[in-house]
Amino acid sequence: YLNMRYNSNTVTEIFLLGFQNLQPFKIYFFLLQLLIYCVTICGNLLIILVVSYSRSLHSPMYFFLTQLSFSDILLSTTIIPIMLHIVLHEGYFASILGCLIQFYFFVASESLECLLLSVMSYDRYQAICHPLHYFSVMDLTFCIKSVLLCWVITFASILALSVNMSNLWFCGPNTIDHFFCDLDPLLELSCSDTFLIKLEDMILAVPIVVCPFIVIVVSYVYINLTILKIPSVTGRQKTFSTCSSHLAVVSLYYGSLLTIYLFPNAHNVKKILSMLYTVVTPLLNPIIYSLSNREMKQAFIKLKSKMSLFY
Repeated sequence: YLNMRYNSNTVTEIFLLGFQNLQPFKIYFFLLQLLIYCVTICGNLLIILVVSYSRSLHSPMYFFLTQLSFSDILLSTTIIPIMLHIVLHEGYFASILGCLIQFYFFVASESLECLLLSVMSYDRYQAICHPLHYFSVMDLTFCIKSVLLCWVITFASILALSVNMSNLWFCGPNTIDHFFCDLDPLLELSCSDTFLIKLEDMILAVPIVVCPFIVIVVSYVYINLTILKIPSVTGRQKTFSTCSSHLAVVSLYYGSLLTIYLFPNAHNVKKILSMLYTVVTPLLNPIIYSLSNREMKQAFIKLKSKMSLFY
């Protein structure tokens, strides 16, 4: 079934190999991924519901958190359902168009997460370093404009990259040793000159990945300097707790994203690291924010009690 399907020497379908040697654990791995997907969707929807319901959470930080949850839902829905098919059927045939569509939404959601995390770090910087001017700077207009800008930048720029990739000629082979359609595996299948695509990808990485990372690092340098100036240990701990969840998510996301480039040719290692930022991170984001955030837990308890009274 791995034979290539041609149409005038052009590949019309791509076969995703997924995970080999998984036969003894196939059902267990499938159930684990299905559980992760359900928990991810429910957890992120719960955050959106709790923030929307609770007036005490109507602040810039939680508004950005709902956008991060939308991004995580999009990423999980783009990756995991096809992964479940791959696990059950030991592979997946995708059309070139279908593969490019998955690539588009995967890269767009990952890029959106980078920008949102940088905006959230700027929010924490304003809250801790300039608390007296916080609400005048981080007003509703700024929050809406910044989020809209994040969505427009990511989906417009990645659309341009995807359209250029659709003009490539894929003549074989048609097999990708991965569980989703990523950039490098797709370019390896192309018989066209991919130099301009790779150059465009590198250029896009600057405003979408590198600049947000610099914003995050600079923000936390100033945040740490401000926290160190607080005289009491209790005050420092209380102030740091307001950004600990965000810092944990940033460390998990960028840690796995950057580490994958240290193993560009190790397919098995690359798959595991890819699962960290495509499967595990969307799962852990709502858990980190809900478990380590007292306001979120209180709002959830209030919502739960009101729903129990209603029923």
